[in-house]
Amino acid sequence: MKPLFDDLLVWHDEVPRSGPENMAVDEWLLDSLDGTAVLRLYRWAGDWVSLGYFQSLASARELFGDGPGYVRRWTGGGVVDHRQDLTYTLAIPREHELAGRRGNESYCEIHRMIAKCLGEGGVPCGLTTETSGKKTIACFEKPVAWDLLGVDGKKIAGAGQRRSRKGILHQGSVQASEGALNGLAGILSGAGHSFVDFGSGAWTDRIVKYAAASWLERNR
Repeated sequence: MKPLFDDLLVWHDEVPRSGPENMAVDEWLLDSLDGTAVLRLYRWAGDWVSLGYFQSLASARELFGDGPGYVRRWTGGGVVDHRQDLTYTLAIPREHELAGRRGNESYCEIHRMIAKCLGEGGVPCGLTTETSGKKTIACFEKPVAWDLLGVDGKKIAGAGQRRSRKGILHQGSVQASEGALNGLAGILSGAGHSFVDFGSGAWTDRIVKYAAASWLERNR
């Protein structure tokens, strides 16, 4: 399988961050792109559930209660419980051919790479071509086309995307054990990747947006 990227910047973000800060970092990454895609593998500080841009906060709370913190993503998709998942972000510049494809096509290509990574790590899975008819906003209870299903038929990987004048922001969640995504950079880009640390805090002024009640409650 041919790598998606000739060059890739890889950030293993070892600092656990709050929901609003994680979302601020990802938005900043997309806005700061300079022709090279960035893969970020990251963690959460505390218990968090994220909502897709168009999801209802009240409906999310019906599912997961008042225990976790809630944050609204800039990307689409369902409601994701991040208390037991692995999370990654791909920021893809508009110059890349993937950014010129339709959303379902870029989603599919990225998930093909995730499937290869998981399979090589002993987690067999495959792409589904159908969207479930189940009525739920819970991301992992409703597979959509090009999500990944495990051998038991349950969804193990999903994502949300956002397109801007800078490119594509792809935020993914994978239900697998720690380390399952460690080989992802090599699969996405072969030898054409370098490790960086963007821990400068340049996104700090964006945190207030994602922490604001007006943002979180926009679709009550």
